[in-house]
Amino acid sequence: MDTNSRKLDDTAGALKNHRFAKSLINDPPLHSLVEMLLQMEPGQRLASERELSQELNLSRNTLRDRMSKLESMGALQRRERLGTYYTGVQPEQTGDVLILSLMFQQMTLDSLISVRHALERQAAVEACANADAAALAALKASIDAMHSTEDGELLLEADGSFHRALFAASGSAGLIFFSEMLQPVLKGTLQYLTLEHDFTTMRTVHQAIYAAVQAGDAAAASETIDGHFAWLEILMDRERQGNPAPDQ
Repeated sequence: MDTNSRKLDDTAGALKNHRFAKSLINDPPLHSLVEMLLQMEPGQRLASERELSQELNLSRNTLRDRMSKLESMGALQRRERLGTYYTGVQPEQTGDVLILSLMFQQMTLDSLISVRHALERQAAVEACANADAAALAALKASIDAMHSTEDGELLLEADGSFHRALFAASGSAGLIFFSEMLQPVLKGTLQYLTLEHDFTTMRTVHQAIYAAVQAGDAAAASETIDGHFAWLEILMDRERQGNPAPDQ
């Protein structure tokens, strides 16, 4: 059994109570197809159905059924006259499904702020232990960008860069994936806020996070993230009341 096969079995086993994991464990054709995809890179074209059915020792009907299941989940994409491509389930695709779920559940974007808070707090804590020189440099570059502009749009761009760099600094593949998945949604919570009306606080809270990560102080990092989101809540209240702060 190769490394990818072990990873597949380990993941499926760890999630054995989940409906899809159960089907993966108990459905040899699906298992074989997923195992094959793990050997590929996103963007690669699959072999023809005839070749795949021979390679995986599956009937073409069975193969089509399992491929359709994975296509509906975003792992495969059929392109007319070009064939089927392995796309993987990318964070951006999952984010699209999340947005649709929010609509169906009639949830507001604000309701995800606590999710973002928890993820960023953990990212900051892990960054204290895992951030290398390159990761710290990326965080510092975002801080410098915040200090070098008086333009609200550029300030927001620097904010986005800082938070992406923070997740990258954590070194956690799981945190990075979920941050990318939530990015389209969480970006929406920021666009309408009056961040550009509070330049000084914007810079101060991010500088504090950077200083804590640079010092490797997990307790301070957690505290500064809490401070960031307390400030964000103030901005949200200000928006709800329709009273943006005056320009700094």
